[in-house]
Amino acid sequence: MSEHRSIARNVFLTTLLLSLFSVTNNSIAQDGKALFKANCASCHALNKDLTGPALAGVESRWPSKALLVTWIKNWNNAVKTGDPYAVKMKDWSAAAMNQFDNLPDKDVEAILGYIAKGEPVAAPPPPGEKVEEAGETDSSLLYGILTLILAVIALILLQVNSNLRKLADEHEGVPTSEPIPFYRNKSYITLLTLALFVVAGYFLTQWAIGMGRNKNYQPEQPIYYSHKVHAGTNQINCLYCHNGAFEGKHSNIPSVNICMNCHMTINEYKGKDIFKEDGSKVNGTEEINKLYAAAGWDPAAKKYTNTGKPIEWVKIHNLPDHVYFNHSQHTKAGKVQCQTCHGEITNMHEVYQFSELSMGWCVNCHRESKVDFNDDKGNGNKFYSIYEKFHNEIKAKTRDSVTVNDIGGLECQKCHY
Repeated sequence: MSEHRSIARNVFLTTLLLSLFSVTNNSIAQDGKALFKANCASCHALNKDLTGPALAGVESRWPSKALLVTWIKNWNNAVKTGDPYAVKMKDWSAAAMNQFDNLPDKDVEAILGYIAKGEPVAAPPPPGEKVEEAGETDSSLLYGILTLILAVIALILLQVNSNLRKLADEHEGVPTSEPIPFYRNKSYITLLTLALFVVAGYFLTQWAIGMGRNKNYQPEQPIYYSHKVHAGTNQINCLYCHNGAFEGKHSNIPSVNICMNCHMTINEYKGKDIFKEDGSKVNGTEEINKLYAAAGWDPAAKKYTNTGKPIEWVKIHNLPDHVYFNHSQHTKAGKVQCQTCHGEITNMHEVYQFSELSMGWCVNCHRESKVDFNDDKGNGNKFYSIYEKFHNEIKAKTRDSVTVNDIGGLECQKCHY
C-alpha cells in the first residue's frame, strides 16, 4: 500500500508540474498580443487605419528599428532626431500618440514580434451579424483536457499494476490482502478532493473578481442611435453632444434639443444599411420619427406642436458610488483621448462598455500615464510648477517625464473620499 501511495504521489506531482509548465508556456506565447491589446489596440489595428495608422508591416516602413522603438516609447524624441519619416508621422493624426517611456524594451520587442507575425484577415460578417472582439488564442482548455486524460490513464495503470502484482504473488504462493476499491482508497480520495478544491477555488475567485464589472455591456436603447453614422461618417465632434466631458465632472447625455439642431432639417436616413445585433435591419427614418415624437415636433408643419419629453436613454458606464471620477480632470488636464477608455467609438453603431473600469484597470493607467508637466518654456499644465523636485530632476536629466503615480495618483483619497 505504501508503494501505491508513493506512485500516486509521484504521478500527481508530475501532472501538476506539467500543468504549470503548460500554463506558463501559454502565457509567454500570448505576451505580445496581450501587450498590444493593453497599450495599442485603443488607437491601432493591424490591417486598417483607426485613430493611428494600420501597423501591419510597420518595421519595413521605418528607416531603422531603433528609431521605431524610440518613436513608440516617446515620439517627441524620434521627431527631435530630424528624421523625415518621424516628422511626417507626427502629423499623421490630429490626436497625439501616447508616450510609453516606462514600457520596457522587452515588451516593445514582444509587441513588434506580434505585429510582424500578424493575423489572418477575417471575411466580412453577414449583414447584422455582431462582430466579436478577437480573443486570445488560449490553449488552457486543451491542456486541461490532456492533463485530465493523463491523470485517468495514470489511475488505470495503478489499478492494472495492483492486479498484476496480486496475480504474481498468488502464482508464487505469497499471501496477499484484497486490494482496496478505488472509491475507498484514501490516497485517491485525497487527490480528487484537492483537485476539486483547487478548481472550485479558481472559478470562485474569478467570479468574485468579476462582480460588478460590465465589460461589453450593450443595452438596447429607446432610439437606435449610431455613433458610427454621427461621429464616424459625419464626423460630428464628441464635444458637440457631450460638452460636459471636457469642462465638467460628468460627460452629459445630450438633451433632445441638441439632436433637433440637426434633425429639424434631416428627416430621413439615406446612408448605408444598418443592422441590429439580432440581424434585423434598422429603419433609420423611423428612428428619426421617434425623436420627433419625443421632441413634440411636426416634420410636415415644421414646428413644435406637442409638449416634448426627455428620451430615457439607458446608462452604460457606471462606477460605484464610493468612487470619485472627474471627466475634465482626465480629458482637459490630463489630455486623455476618448478612445482610451471608450474604445473606437467612431466605429460603433450601438455603444457598449469597452473597458472593464475596474480599480486595477484605473491603477495601471495611473502608473503608466504621463501628466502634462510644464517646462521652462511655459508649455504644459501650470499647476505642476509646484513640483520643484521633479523640475530639478528633469533639468539634471535624471528624469524625463512625470507619471500620475509620481504626483500621488495612487493615493486612496484621490478616488475615495
